[in-house]
Amino acid sequence: MEHRRLGKTGRDVSVIGFGAWAIGGSWGTVDDADSLRALHAAADAGVTLIDTADVYGDGRSERVIRRFLAERAGERFFVATKIGRRAPLDVREYTPESFRGWVDRCRENLGMPTLDLVQLHCLPTQAYYMPELFDALDELVADDSIASYGVSVEKVEEGLKALEFPGVATVQIVFNAFRQRPAERFLDEARRRDVGVLARVPLASGMLTGKLNRDTAFEPDDHRLFNRHGESFDMGETFAGVDYETGLAAVEEIRALVPDGATLAQLALRWILMHPGISATIPGAKTPEQARANAAAAGLPPLDDATMTRIREIYDARIRPLVHQRW
Repeated sequence: MEHRRLGKTGRDVSVIGFGAWAIGGSWGTVDDADSLRALHAAADAGVTLIDTADVYGDGRSERVIRRFLAERAGERFFVATKIGRRAPLDVREYTPESFRGWVDRCRENLGMPTLDLVQLHCLPTQAYYMPELFDALDELVADDSIASYGVSVEKVEEGLKALEFPGVATVQIVFNAFRQRPAERFLDEARRRDVGVLARVPLASGMLTGKLNRDTAFEPDDHRLFNRHGESFDMGETFAGVDYETGLAAVEEIRALVPDGATLAQLALRWILMHPGISATIPGAKTPEQARANAAAAGLPPLDDATMTRIREIYDARIRPLVHQRW
């Protein structure tokens, strides 16, 4: 497993992380015992980075991770969580007192006196023009409630604005073969400012696994059914904002590029890691098999120029008009 420095956190993390949204909920039925086995499988494969949030299952994801950390006592992992979505998306809700309350709840859920990384969780764009919010995070660093802080954003513009705050150690942003805009400017600017970048939604909500088709049935509590048009949160979180039929058609073209012995999902993850400026990517997993397969993507050889060019061509032809300037 390759490791890279995660920006101003100063910590080295595995380039493939464990995205823990699915083990909290909103992805269909989930079983905590299976989730624990998936976390252990990821760790056994060399994964050291775990990303969660306080709203994933209303703390369920964090509490499962706490159990995992207790079972792997003596080993060192880097756990990132997020705050800000337990309240309405209204900047008046983001007070120092709210931040401290949310952070303390995360500390309790995770069993960590000092959180490795806390990220503001896709707050309204206006929040990135409010220095007082970042001052409040600086206070939490000063009293050792958190070691570092960052942001998780919907839009490239929000990420670029966040980079201006000197305390921001990381930015988490949607980046995958269906959402390529961050590669145009954002990744270079993050590198210049020594800010780590976590690529989220790396498999476009499972679309880039190649396992979905027109007959795939999603459970009622799966956001891939109920949020396709942004009914509950930003539609860019679901299939990276690409409509289902277009995504399936693009996947069939990319499938032809998969190297022998690899899967489409592994190709998609390796594509992300080809970009300078990416610290790690955080695919989700609900089973040990998924966790091991994700981790194995780090071992794929670098993709050749022809493959990288072809993926860009497919994006330009099918996907760019739908998502490029929107996010």
